[in-house]
Amino acid sequence: MEDRYRQQLPLLDGAADAVRRLAGHWPLGLASSSNRPLIDLALDLMGVAELFRATVSSEEVDRGKPAPDVYLEAARRLGVKPGNAVAVEDSAGGIRSAKAAGMGVLAIPNAHFPPADDVLELADVRVESLAALTPDAVESASSRP
Repeated sequence: MEDRYRQQLPLLDGAADAVRRLAGHWPLGLASSSNRPLIDLALDLMGVAELFRATVSSEEVDRGKPAPDVYLEAARRLGVKPGNAVAVEDSAGGIRSAKAAGMGVLAIPNAHFPPADDVLELADVRVESLAALTPDAVESASSRP
């Protein structure tokens, strides 16, 4: 997998720009189901590794997504309360995980494997593309009831 990533990193259009856009406003963390070597490699190849203050692999916690452990650990490493954080997610397991952690959730449904409607209803905000992942959208997800 690392060799494939080095040949062509499978990024969604606008991913690096979205990270840079948000990093100018908040400390960023990453809570991923990928293993540590792939996380580190992908962030390096994207050119955004230095923008993340905390990264967590689900291999580093007791339970992976949809359990909240990986998001709770990311919040701990960032030094923030989970209720003061917003997760950006594209998968059903990720949405459930972040919600179970008590975070605001901004969903950008994966076009190839979209979460079911009942899972998308758990999200506080839903946008259709990374271009719509703006500080205002994140603020909307953080101001949920």
